[in-house]
Amino acid sequence: MELRQSIKSVSLDDIEQQSKKVTAIMNEIRSVMLAPQSRKIPPVFGSADIQSLCGIDRAKLAYRMTLGDLPGGNVVGSRRVWTLEEGLTWVRSFRSSCLRPPGASAVTITVANFKGGVAKTTSAVSLAQGLSLRGHKVLMVDLDPQGSATTLFGLIPDAEVSSDQTALSLFAGEEDSLDYAIQKTYWHDIDLVGASPSLFGAEFALPARQMKDPGFEFWRTLDYGLDSARERYDVIVIDTPPALSYVTINSMLAADGMVIPLPPSALDFASSAQFWDLFSDLLQQLYSGGRKQKTFEFIDVLLSRVETSDTASSVVRQWIMEAYGDKVLPIEIPKTSVTSNASAEFGTVYDIPKGSVSAKTYSRARDAYDRYCQLVEEQIRAVWEKQVRSLND
Repeated sequence: MELRQSIKSVSLDDIEQQSKKVTAIMNEIRSVMLAPQSRKIPPVFGSADIQSLCGIDRAKLAYRMTLGDLPGGNVVGSRRVWTLEEGLTWVRSFRSSCLRPPGASAVTITVANFKGGVAKTTSAVSLAQGLSLRGHKVLMVDLDPQGSATTLFGLIPDAEVSSDQTALSLFAGEEDSLDYAIQKTYWHDIDLVGASPSLFGAEFALPARQMKDPGFEFWRTLDYGLDSARERYDVIVIDTPPALSYVTINSMLAADGMVIPLPPSALDFASSAQFWDLFSDLLQQLYSGGRKQKTFEFIDVLLSRVETSDTASSVVRQWIMEAYGDKVLPIEIPKTSVTSNASAEFGTVYDIPKGSVSAKTYSRARDAYDRYCQLVEEQIRAVWEKQVRSLND
């Protein structure tokens, strides 16, 4: 028997009802799977975790415990555990030489790709968490109206984030600084500027402001709006919409460095070519007429969602290496069940308790993200050194 697919007319009322139905189901899923900010639980650390984060051995840990100058944690059952805040106190003590030096300001990193499904948000949030675990105070700025990064921090964008808790007021010219929208999160030392669907309004507000004032440089709005935060944070990580929008342009031109997640697939590689073509044309237009040129301290291409068993990806990987050269970070983020499960539970690899998955699989994913954060941190420290030298010259 031949199967045929019939058509069914869909009216605007049908679309509205469909929207309500999907939203209701999504809210129900979130209520079960997503812990809101007040309930989402940060990780805790055992002795081995503290040793790994601080780069010390068991003897050094035991010695510092006797001094009593760092948090001693609590004994739970047969093991001693530290809260996230306590653990970060240890990290900052042992990694003091790696932290932001006097005179330096926050390094702003934008994670961008014009194509969806490349692990952009996961790469951004994991970077914020990984840098926090290395002792840095991080501001996470979600500029995607879908609010995926906001969701990963335990907030429902269309229910728990109002428009004045997003960057919309900054883009609309109602505020000069983004400070008004900064809020605390469940993760100690990561603050958040959230996103909600209302942020779509920025795509109308920015061109409207430019029409009223031809001299208005719309692309510098976010850059100026972050000036105050740059003095209080070590790193600012920006997650962007998967499109070349007014907001994305602001995000890229506010950045000291950029991370571009890129899976080794032919379609994603082809899309990246369009990314660079459009980005190049944009910069030429914005900085014509004698304007001071924009310089990025670094641009990293991060191989993401890599399936080692996929033979075709090795060919595309070679294309990427030839095209991007030393911009490609020497680490690959594997596509594993750990990262898939974390995403399904609205979290990242840093949110998953160690014992909840296979130790080998967890280690493979966690080690990759740790190395990614380490490589980015090395560049951040280089930028700080450059800033300090510039002050002393």
